[in-house]
Amino acid sequence: MRIFRVAIDGRAALAREADGRLVALAGVPDGLSGLAASLPFDPDAAPAGADLGSPAQAPLLAPIAPRKVVAIGLNYQDHINETGLEAPQRPLVFAKFPSSIIGPSDAIVIDRTVTDRVDWEVELAVVIGRSMRRVAEAAALDHVAAYTVANDVSARDLQFADGQWVRAKSLDTFCPLGPCLVTADEFGDPQAKRLWTRVNGETTQDSSTAEMVFGIAQLLAFCSASFTLDPGDVVLTGTPWGCGEFMTPPRSLRDGDTVETEVEGIGTIVSPVRDVKQA
Repeated sequence: MRIFRVAIDGRAALAREADGRLVALAGVPDGLSGLAASLPFDPDAAPAGADLGSPAQAPLLAPIAPRKVVAIGLNYQDHINETGLEAPQRPLVFAKFPSSIIGPSDAIVIDRTVTDRVDWEVELAVVIGRSMRRVAEAAALDHVAAYTVANDVSARDLQFADGQWVRAKSLDTFCPLGPCLVTADEFGDPQAKRLWTRVNGETTQDSSTAEMVFGIAQLLAFCSASFTLDPGDVVLTGTPWGCGEFMTPPRSLRDGDTVETEVEGIGTIVSPVRDVKQA
């Protein structure tokens, strides 16, 4: 099942995709009931069964509003190769503030008084469906409700200057999500999906989740050994080669750019880039 959150007159409606159209839902589908708190919507925004248009036409919101966003760094071998760094011996875990989340067509907004080296990172995002604490790797994927696409937008100058990554990764608008949730049963094998980025139509990242150093089950087991993953939490699983910071010469996002991030079987986030207009 493919689940969308759609803006209707300032309210959020839930919809499923059927035959290329969005059909309004009366509530959270049974298979996703554990995510109810993270799927905020107004049941009166649209009558159940109403045709809300095609996904390309509908004003889509971020498909989920998680309590926490857990992210993983340096988890693709091809990305490790381009950075010149050594592969981590264990998953490198950091956090993005949920306040950084925006929808799949919202603008990435850059304040040039804070950062001037902003980069893209396409990622497969995992949505937790059942509470996880000390869950074995063999059972970890049983706790996944759905998948979506993320762009782990990164202020590289802050990232390298701070010595830790939270501020650089958590600026407002630095976590586009969407365009929908694809349930785990429909998504299939998460370790065999193509993912890519285009900047102004030019392909900059093009790889496969098979390049992950630590697979999704391993990541979830590792995280749950240290802290609880709650229903609705989102785990970003790393990015492949092709980040602008590691190009020759380095490349950063500029006002007027358009970034498209896509994962096979889910869809595409299209993010215009805008600078904050200084007074």
